[in-house]
Amino acid sequence: MPARCAPSKPASLMVFQDGWWYLDPDGEIRGAIVLDNLVHRGDIPVTIGVFVDPGVFLGAEDPKNRNTEYDAFDDRYVDFLLSEIIPEVTKDYSIAEDPDEWGICGGSSGGNCAFTAAWLRPDKFRRVTAFLSSFTQMPGGNPYPELVPRVPSKPLRIFLQAGHRDLRWNEPERNWLANNLRVAAALVEHP
Repeated sequence: MPARCAPSKPASLMVFQDGWWYLDPDGEIRGAIVLDNLVHRGDIPVTIGVFVDPGVFLGAEDPKNRNTEYDAFDDRYVDFLLSEIIPEVTKDYSIAEDPDEWGICGGSSGGNCAFTAAWLRPDKFRRVTAFLSSFTQMPGGNPYPELVPRVPSKPLRIFLQAGHRDLRWNEPERNWLANNLRVAAALVEHP
């Protein structure tokens, strides 16, 4: 919660996947500190950060559910945010209803998740930050290069970041950089 946040005044919203990584005050990102500083300087409106970790299966041999949740091309995760997580926040704080004031962020599979959440629900999320998205890991492959040109434009603002030497950068198959570039090209060619 930014220091200037008043529980009764609607605030903007930013949801972070892999919340522990973005929230760690000693980590690389320090998302809460960055949000506080941006709000304090007036660079962004008062924004509540919601830091969500992927689910785990307690007692399972492989307890991680991250890839299942984050790489899926369906609305289960965004519905989870809208029906379970965000209502918990709105019990105590007022969130702006304007989808232009809602953002979603993630890296790697979390970037897939952020992109897909906004793609499927632009009526709620219109700001996307996706770092090093692992589109190549999506079950059934990366749908966006073919999908984007076939649908009417969506009111999204998307920041995609990719690295030149990301996973499989010099391989013809499952190349993370190439898949990010294909998504970016589809968005540019069909704004």
